[in-house]
Order: sequence, then structure tokens, then C-alpha cells
Amino acid sequence: MARHEDVLIALRRIIRATDLYSRKLSKEAGLTAPQLLILHALSRRGELTMGEIADEVTLSQGTITTILDRLERRALLSRERGSRDKRRVYARITPAGRSLLEQAPAPLQQEFMERFLGLSEHEQSDILRALEKVAAMMNAGEIDASPVLDVGAMDRSQPTVQLGGAGGAAETTSSSEATRK
Repeated sequence: MARHEDVLIALRRIIRATDLYSRKLSKEAGLTAPQLLILHALSRRGELTMGEIADEVTLSQGTITTILDRLERRALLSRERGSRDKRRVYARITPAGRSLLEQAPAPLQQEFMERFLGLSEHEQSDILRALEKVAAMMNAGEIDASPVLDVGAMDRSQPTVQLGGAGGAAETTSSSEATRK
């Protein structure tokens, strides 16, 4: 097999691994990777403003607002105006959000980062240089991206999954059905 075919296969494996993880996360927790990261950030830090969340997960405030709307409709977080400064809105994870987070798989990039940080500085630099070159070769060097290993739109809707229902089975409804309930 030609070397360029080996490279394309390796790229496809990376894309496929990301896709499979996204499907697993959606099936098991009814979340997207960005939603999971936001819930993790709120769980760690307590309450955060939209700007602080955007900085924490490296997404735009517009994207964060859309994702928070979806999480709030599912009662996984709440938003309240600040008591001292009414212009500031704070998001907090709810008990339902914390419960879902406890049962959700770990973020894919968490496992990757643990393994990546285990490499020598030289190996890390080699990987970074090679991936930056691949991105440039695919005309993707200037595309705005966050350090979230996920496929699809960051603010897309996922089915709602009720974990730990009768008999421990997961119940799935679409976001539109969950909104109507």
C-alpha cells in the first residue's frame, strides 16, 4: 500500500474514533462533548459566567449560549443574574446535571491528554508539527477550532437520556420531546 494511503487510513481512524466516542456519549448520557465539558467545568468551579465558560472550554460565547440553552431546557443547569451586578449571568450545575455527569463517560480528550503528556517533549513536538502540517495540507490551518474531540456542530441537539430508570434501563427521547414534557 502506498504511504499516502496509510496516512489517509490513519486520519480516517482518528475521525472514526471521534465519531464512535460521540455516539457512545450521546447514547449513554444524551450529551455532546461540548455539553459534557461545560458540565464538568461547572462541577469543578461552582458557578461561572458565560465568558468564563467560553474561556474554560475554548468556545465562542455565542456557541456557549446555545449549548447552555439546551442544557437549561433539560434542567441540567440553571442560570441566575448576579446579586451585585445584574448584568452578569451565572450558570450553575443542577443536581440532575451532577447525577448525569457522574454516569457519563470521561471526555475523549482527557484520555488523549493523559497519554500525550506521558510522551517526551520531543515526541510531543513531533506530533504537534506533523498535525499542524496535515491541517495546513487539508486547508484547515486557519479554521477556528477548540480542543474538543467531537464531530458535528458544537451546539447540535442530542437525544435526552434518562439514566437509572426502572430496571436501570436508559430511556431516550429527542430534545424536542423533552422540551414539551
